[in-house]
Amino acid sequence: MSWKDTYKIWNEQTELDADVRADLDRLVTDQTQLEDAFYAPLEFGTAGMRGVIGAGINRMNIYTVRQATEGLARLMDTLDEKTRLRGVAISYDSRHKSQEFAFEAAKVLGAHGIPTFVFESLRPTPELSFAVRHLHTYAGIMITASHNPKQYNGYKIYGEDGAQMPPKESDLITGYIREVTDLFDVAVETKEHLIEAGLLKIIGSEVDQAYLENAKEVTIDRELVAEEGKTMKLIFTPLHGTGGMLGEKALRQAGFEDFTLVPEQALPDPDFSTVEHPNPEFTEAFDLAIKLGKAEKADLLVAVDPDADRLGAAVRQPDGEYKLLTGNQIAAVMLNYILTARKKAGTLPANAAVVKSIVSSEFATKVAEDFGASAINVLTGFKFIAEQIQHFEETNEHTFMLGFEESYGYLVRPFVRDKDAIQSLVLLAEVAAFYKKQGKNLYDGLQELFEKYGYFAEKTIALTFDGVEGAQEIKNLMVKFREDAPADFAGQKVVAVEDYASSERKVTDGQVEEIKLPKSNVLKHILADGTWIAVRPSGTEPKIKFYIGTQGKTLAEANEKCQSFEEAINAFIKG
Repeated sequence: MSWKDTYKIWNEQTELDADVRADLDRLVTDQTQLEDAFYAPLEFGTAGMRGVIGAGINRMNIYTVRQATEGLARLMDTLDEKTRLRGVAISYDSRHKSQEFAFEAAKVLGAHGIPTFVFESLRPTPELSFAVRHLHTYAGIMITASHNPKQYNGYKIYGEDGAQMPPKESDLITGYIREVTDLFDVAVETKEHLIEAGLLKIIGSEVDQAYLENAKEVTIDRELVAEEGKTMKLIFTPLHGTGGMLGEKALRQAGFEDFTLVPEQALPDPDFSTVEHPNPEFTEAFDLAIKLGKAEKADLLVAVDPDADRLGAAVRQPDGEYKLLTGNQIAAVMLNYILTARKKAGTLPANAAVVKSIVSSEFATKVAEDFGASAINVLTGFKFIAEQIQHFEETNEHTFMLGFEESYGYLVRPFVRDKDAIQSLVLLAEVAAFYKKQGKNLYDGLQELFEKYGYFAEKTIALTFDGVEGAQEIKNLMVKFREDAPADFAGQKVVAVEDYASSERKVTDGQVEEIKLPKSNVLKHILADGTWIAVRPSGTEPKIKFYIGTQGKTLAEANEKCQSFEEAINAFIKG
């Protein structure tokens, strides 16, 4: 069926959702956008789906949400009755249509007789992960597009362990989704009927309290926080998202009293009216926090993304300006503090471990090894970190200390099984207090780690390819890096290539080693000076990402090397 045939089916619907109809009428004047909306279904991957809100099979709307949920419902219909009736927890963020999509999902599940537990109002992604475990549901759904711009929304499915659905179950759901060829024929029940029948339960404060009770475990040195927490000045921004209420309560509970929420960004706003990109990786996300921080001479600025699973930070310097930290740097200083404080308290286990993604810095690895802890690499995607946590608990092989990805996502305590900016907020405040007591700041602490372990620098390059031709452009680039990659980058010889799609590590002397991780469309080139360059398509956005990790005798040298490798990558792409 051509995209025009699919469009015709949608256009002929007499009872189409009003907003979808309005968008469909708008698209008629733009054939390029119309084709993009209908040329292919919105991809459902292991992280769920994400896309622009609007009409069409390649957009986020109530019909694509119903289709995805029907896939989950059909999977659950194959389970034994006791498991199936454990139901599904559902949460949502501050974006346009988020609450509507959440209840549409509940209405589809209810039509199958599957109970749902829907939050009364928006909540962070990590609390949804916690709710799945706390309520012992079989699955969870989070309506969010994380840090994407305002025109996006998304849909994530979580498994019973509180992590994003593992590949086996995710593939089964994808198969069931593909069986739903008529998006307008998915059965739904009314919200009112489901509440009356006991199949839809509204949840809220009781889960908040249970989460906050567990969050007490995040604080390591209570005496330190009691001493410094009253006076250490902190600025916190939830960037118009879900993190404000829970973040504020978690900080106060830990003992931090002198903090201020950025007022212009404290309340939920689906238009993210003060930032184009509500992403703590971007400097612009800190503009208002820096302005307020300078006025109040705040020690630390912290921003979390709209669904509160990522966290960025900036530290006040002696001249009153603020220095932003990268995700890899934040992970290194947090890990160093955790291991230092645990060692001091006599609670550092002999089998301590940090788990990180293969595209994250080796900086934290050096820190871990210095304390006798293990550093374990997994594929990108926090579900793989969650799998390791589960493995540790089943085998006692290691004790989990920290999990992180370079993209500003961290997990401190495993009562949640996804990245958690609320936990990270509390811990980073404690780390700042640790250095403040010594008359230093977090950036001073980072410099100490550089001096001890070496100067590490990283860079991520994300190229976006939208529309019908974009997916093919990304595939072509992956083929180019697999089949025609140069023998050196910026004068540094490639000494090994790791292809996670074939599970092979090929060394230039001809030796081939097996990579013992699940297959994934990722390439990693190891260079003679220890630099690594990784390439992977995004699983949730029309992007291909290039990662550079290098090291120098000074931070300036490491950054210069990053720049030269970035130029070499760009030259190869264009050549």
